[in-house]
Amino acid sequence: MARKIAILGGTGAEGSGLALRLAKAGEHILIGSREAARAQETARLLRERIGGPAQIEGLDNASAATACDVAVLTVPFSGVVALLKQLKAVWKPGTIVIDTTVPLAATVGGATTRVLGVWQGSAAEQTKELLPASVSLAAAFQNLGAETLSGDNPLDCDVLVCGDDEKAKQVASELVGKIPGARALNGGKLENARIVESLTALLIGLNMRYKVHGAGIRFTGLPLK
Repeated sequence: MARKIAILGGTGAEGSGLALRLAKAGEHILIGSREAARAQETARLLRERIGGPAQIEGLDNASAATACDVAVLTVPFSGVVALLKQLKAVWKPGTIVIDTTVPLAATVGGATTRVLGVWQGSAAEQTKELLPASVSLAAAFQNLGAETLSGDNPLDCDVLVCGDDEKAKQVASELVGKIPGARALNGGKLENARIVESLTALLIGLNMRYKVHGAGIRFTGLPLK
């Protein structure tokens, strides 16, 4: 049976972009949202765009989290704590969560080029505290822009994958590899997500200064796979 990947917050720009790319790669996608009707509408629009036998369903966040094997957290940072508290009792043991969130000050009305201080050190480390011990976590995709993901062209960027659980990192890296042009790199322990998340604010600033939308990161001198 094919695994099911829930995109929690999947009606937003980042979530729907990831859903589009992964569904095109043949993954079974569950769009999660606070309102099931919104998720169903987003799923319908994505199916129409892709055409063919794309497997995309729309559910409320709790139903998507209950049914999935892998969950990708794409809600704004300001909504993460409330969502994870709501979902705490519904996760299946062995579920893998991939956290894409960045604590941008813009989520609380501040500048888009600044990150908030998180007591735990990073958004990903905060997420880990709020997940049951039976759920594994990796952090990835923080530096991919929503506009780039929502397009059809291959990406030109590396994706750093951080985590303390090797299986979760492996699954996250596999999903990165399903997006044309993206390359997964082992970013080390989960605490390194602090560095990766801050790069998002830097990239936003570069986009603004150079009047582009798809600035990404590439690391040179590494062996190509």
